Amino acid sequence: MQLTLFSTQGCHLCDDAYDLLVTAGVSQQVNLVDIADDDELSLRYGVTIPVLSYRDAQLNWPFTLNELIQWLQNNGFDYHQ
Repeated sequence: MQLTLFSTQGCHLCDDAYDLLVTAGVSQQVNLVDIADDDELSLRYGVTIPVLSYRDAQLNWPFTLNELIQWLQNNGFDYHQ
């Protein structure tokens, strides 16, 4: 199962969140979803992106690398440092 990062082009916070995913070593397992391509997603996440999703759990920005790793582990993501 993959992680989903709800974001949009030109969002520097989304870029920051993705950089943390790279640092955590999980960027290869991330599905980037541009909310601008979907009216429903734009309404849901328009003012809260970036939002990371895995199964039924969501992690809203802002988050640190340590918070990201803790969230991955707490939600059953197969994370190995």
